[in-house]
Amino acid sequence: MKTILLKVPDDFDLKEYDYSMIIATKLYEDGKLSSGQAAQIAGLSKRTFIELLGRYGVSVFSRSISDLHSDIANA
Repeated sequence: MKTILLKVPDDFDLKEYDYSMIIATKLYEDGKLSSGQAAQIAGLSKRTFIELLGRYGVSVFSRSISDLHSDIANA
């Protein structure tokens, strides 16, 4: 796993946890990471990551119809 350095203004009122969660949810939303990979970046279990997605404005459900059909078929 790679480590990145993120420089942010001192007056940002976010915890370190929020930064990793924001990055993980965005990459998950964009389809760059699976929920398991994103959960690992956020330092959470997959279940907890999925439960917290809504707090960051991200749906656990794909916006792609083909992905939805695939998810239903695999359920």
